[in-house]
This record gives sequence, C-alpha cells and structure tokens, in this order.
Amino acid sequence: MSTIAPSTDTRPMRFFRVQVAAIQNLTPSFRRFTFTGDDLDEYGDPGFDQRVKIVFPSERLALDEMPTGDDWYVEWRARPEAERPPFRTYTTRAVRPAVREVDIDMVAHDVQGPASAWIDRAAVGDEVLILAPTVHAAGVPLGVDFVPPATTEELLLVGDETAAPAIAVILEQLPRTATGIVVLEVPDDRDAAYLPPHPGFRVYASGRGAGERHDHLVRVVEAHAGVLCPDGRGGDVEEIDIDHDLLWEVPRTAKGGAALKSAPLYAWIAGEAGAVKALRRHLVRDVGVDRRAVAFMGYWRLGRAEGS
Repeated sequence: MSTIAPSTDTRPMRFFRVQVAAIQNLTPSFRRFTFTGDDLDEYGDPGFDQRVKIVFPSERLALDEMPTGDDWYVEWRARPEAERPPFRTYTTRAVRPAVREVDIDMVAHDVQGPASAWIDRAAVGDEVLILAPTVHAAGVPLGVDFVPPATTEELLLVGDETAAPAIAVILEQLPRTATGIVVLEVPDDRDAAYLPPHPGFRVYASGRGAGERHDHLVRVVEAHAGVLCPDGRGGDVEEIDIDHDLLWEVPRTAKGGAALKSAPLYAWIAGEAGAVKALRRHLVRDVGVDRRAVAFMGYWRLGRAEGS
C-alpha cells in the first residue's frame, strides 16, 4: 500500500469515508463487509461490543449530504425527515490498521428499510460513512457497553441476531478462563455457526423457525439464571415504556469502570426491546441479580421499521 500522510484530525470520534473492499456470506443470515479507506489506520479499536454508526447513501441523498462536524447529530435532527441521510448502528468486528481495513458484519434479511436495501445490493467499491472512535480516544471506551466487574464468577450473554456480532467479539476477546452461558436466537439454525468457540462457555443457539420470536431466549434464560446466581434475593425494577423511552442501561462509574467491584453473575442482554425488558425484569426481580450487574440494550423494537 502506498504511503499516505497522517491525518491532522485528532478528534476522539469522527466519520470515516470508506469503500467496500470485499463481501463474504458467513451463514445464511450473516454477511461480512470489509471496508477500506485511506485513513483507517486511525480507526480506534476499544474492543468488545464497540458500537459505530454507518451512514448509507440512498436514491435521494448522497453521502455528502450528511453533516460530519462535532454537532452532526444536532444538524441532522434539525433537517426535515426527508433530508436526513439514513444511518444505523453496528458493531466493529475487526480492525487491521496496518492494511487500513475494518470488518463489520450485518444481518441480511428481507428489504425493510435503507440499511437492508443497501446490504441486499451492495457491491465492491460502494461507499458509506462510519462514525467511530479514533486512535486519539486516549483509552476512553467510546461505544463499549460490555463493562463487567473486575471479578465476575459467571457471564450471561443474551441476544438475537442483531446482537450476535457483539457477542462474537466479546467471546473472542474474553480470557480463556472466563466461564458462562451464551443464549442466541437467530433466523436460521445454520446461523449458530457464526459464533466463535470459547472453552468456558456453553452456547444455546436456536433458529426461530415457525416459533414465536424470543421464546428461545426467555426459556433458556429462565432455566439457567437461577443456577448461575443461586443466592439472589430479588429487587425492584424500574419499568420502562419501550414505546416511548430508550431501553438502555450500562452500569458503570464516571471513570468508565464497572459499578461493582465483583459479582457472582454479570448479564449482558441486547436485541429487541420487548424481549430485553422481559429478561431484565426476570433477572433482577425474580432471580435477584444485582441491577448494577445487568447491562441491557434495546437495539430495535418489534413492529417498527429499522431503528437508528
């Protein structure tokens, strides 16, 4: 690769304009996009479930229409809805700064909005914008929600296909001595092969088939949570109206560490907001898991178009 002058932009987070370098179908539902760009050597990699935003071009709006300054979101919100370039949230799957490449895995499904439409027709050379941390973030875990206590006896990782890339990175980066359970619901039984193996984790993955959404998640979590955290005493749960409020809580201190020094169980739950709400209620109220040891993220809402 030719020598490229280093960027003078030292912001901890910014937009990267990238091109599709390769596309790989990993399973029936998971597709890997490898992106390349002249400045991707400055793309930050805090690890674990690092969230990024991807801006997609549309038939009406080019990427150049996206505001990319420090107040980009305020400017984006101030525009009429028809003039807002669409963006969605994903997980950084891998970063290779030496060759200026980034992998992001996406779920391929029926076209329902701008993201799924782009995934369906994307080709090598297509461009997107990625809002991500940079190497100048100085160790601040921007976009990382997996923040377990320093001492955790067991881990519970739960999610649907939208959470699978984050669970995969967590499994890859956890020490081999970590132990716990993964509960995953995917569109197709063959999608279970997407997760990397970890010697300390039992994986309960299931395709939905004709069953109700999230039945598998609820059934398996209810069967195993009490065993993972046998001494729980139950607790109060603040109910959240998922039709109007954001279902998202990551226990941490102001310094970015876990809110607890130790916990018998740390649960990380992500996916459809209705299922996440039910599972969080069960863990905290019924099983007695300390609410400071439960991170929950409502990535999307059943019955609504793709969310941002």
